[in-house]
Amino acid sequence: MRDLIRLANDPGYQRWLEQMRDIGGCAHPVYLSGYSVTRDVSTGEILVSYSTTDEPGDRLAVRCGNRRASVCEPCSRLHAGDTYHLVRSGLSGGKSLPEQVRGHPRLFVTLTAPSFGPVHRATGVGEVCRFRRGDPVCEHGEPLGCDLAHSDTDELVGKPLCVACYDYVGHVLWHAHGGRLWDRFTTAVRRHLASSQGIPRSELGDHLVVSFAKVAEYQKRAAVHFHAVVRIDGPGGPESPPPDWAAAELLTEAVHQAARSSNVAVPESDAYGLERVGWGQQIDVRPIGEFADGGGLSDEAVAGYVAKYVTKGAADSASGLDHHVHGLEEIQRAAVSSHLRALMATCWRLGALPELEPLRLRLWAHSLGYRGHILTKSRRYSTTYSALRAERADHKRRSAGVADDPNAVKESSWRFVGSGHTPGEALMARSIANDIARNREEARAALADYGGRWPDDAGWV
Repeated sequence: MRDLIRLANDPGYQRWLEQMRDIGGCAHPVYLSGYSVTRDVSTGEILVSYSTTDEPGDRLAVRCGNRRASVCEPCSRLHAGDTYHLVRSGLSGGKSLPEQVRGHPRLFVTLTAPSFGPVHRATGVGEVCRFRRGDPVCEHGEPLGCDLAHSDTDELVGKPLCVACYDYVGHVLWHAHGGRLWDRFTTAVRRHLASSQGIPRSELGDHLVVSFAKVAEYQKRAAVHFHAVVRIDGPGGPESPPPDWAAAELLTEAVHQAARSSNVAVPESDAYGLERVGWGQQIDVRPIGEFADGGGLSDEAVAGYVAKYVTKGAADSASGLDHHVHGLEEIQRAAVSSHLRALMATCWRLGALPELEPLRLRLWAHSLGYRGHILTKSRRYSTTYSALRAERADHKRRSAGVADDPNAVKESSWRFVGSGHTPGEALMARSIANDIARNREEARAALADYGGRWPDDAGWV
């Protein structure tokens, strides 16, 4: 409360509020000090100038830009919006892509990790977790069944029935090779499409282009699985139609075949007996749009689904921690489940093996050995995050009445001077973020009442 009173009585309080509104109530802003000057190249005249000299504390607040909702919810919302447009433009067009991509074969694919041992699972009404006749036990004396009915929020969901039986080494090594396994999968899809028509793999690009956009999600058992959009274009990319033989049915067959055949060799070691890793048995392939045949997904639903999972952090998923760890003692103190601590400890121990040094398991122990990006895409699938952010910056400049001048040159100098909030600032920033979120939801609800567009006489800008 004292800090809140101090903040409200500060002479620069109103300007600080303006800065917080400009960055959407960011939970962990970065502060910069410096200046920028825009001059006319020919005359040297100063067109626009800005300096933090007159700002509170001689500093300017900028967004932290963290994608994880558990770290900064306001910035994660912005990242989710960018992800939505990135994925949706690859399905419906827009953002430099033609609308005709909507007519190309497109699938929504889910690939899972294999089983590393039985775990408790959420059940429906009247269904038990794992029914076993005769109450059998494993070699360690633990029950092989569970007669309980678990809800989605039950802490037991995702945890092994027997910790000693669970293949923690296999789990960690599967994560460590997940990126390479995905690469093998995409190569196998293209190989199957080429072989189905008797085309050499090296010449497939003369007939079509296969594009992907995938997001990684941690399941309750703390194993990553991948949701991916797969699209076939013509040889010219999104602007050209694919050949008639490249239909959604053939693409579905190629996905299933690639998931069954792709695998990655694991470095040999006397510490474990694992030789290869591959995909799990659960594979879901669903058509998108006009290829739905009554059971498909809309472009908006797929884009929203991907955007939802790309912002997940340790607070709302079984993904480990938001920061690196530096030893077994820190892992044991981590405020996560015993299952996650066991996975991180396995990463730490395996990271000491010389044959596994290239996997850098200790560096990625906080993410349970998974070292891939949360979202990746093919170069030609759609636009980029950089392009979306540049477009947003241009829009803000135009809204502020700043026109682009080809004869202007910009000179700037910035330095980092701090980050984060004091307790009072954090409270006010959270209030601003909540107001913005509430206004957004109200605007979205109003938009839905008008069928997805504002009426001509609404009077809103």
